[in-house]
Amino acid sequence: MSIQKYSLQDSLSYFLPILLMVIIPVVIWLVWNVKTGRYTNMDVSNRIQRKTLYIFIAACVGIYLSFNYIKNGYIDFVMLFILILLFALQISNFFIKSSMHTAFNVFVAALFFVLSCTMGILWLGIAALVGITRIILKRHTVKEVFMGAGIAFLVSFIYLYCNIQFQH
Repeated sequence: MSIQKYSLQDSLSYFLPILLMVIIPVVIWLVWNVKTGRYTNMDVSNRIQRKTLYIFIAACVGIYLSFNYIKNGYIDFVMLFILILLFALQISNFFIKSSMHTAFNVFVAALFFVLSCTMGILWLGIAALVGITRIILKRHTVKEVFMGAGIAFLVSFIYLYCNIQFQH
């Protein structure tokens, strides 16, 4: 989507640090923990095992936010709200395991709403399908999927509100 608004070079300069500081380290962390037996599976379905995953992802996002602020002089608003979403999911994890897959897809729908209402609605449909598949695959209960979606709706609403406020 960023290629529509920015040049390929600008899009890559934005995405590559996220890829190198967040996505690749998290994938390596997951694979390593599954291979060593610390995590039961790549989904990290075990609520107790999730604690270290949340902390690791939050650390990666924090490192990226610091890098971006030092390099560009501003806080990446989207990644800041991803960090807020992670903290909210971590807090809920103490009480009920919530679906991170569903939560992140609901948040992505909010990001698309900023660009296009149609794309936002489309991605919200994808988020619903993700939630349904989490239940079908027996990775989450209906309550856990709704908990993930509910947390993401709340964080997404705050993100959209702040996005509107900062644009004016």
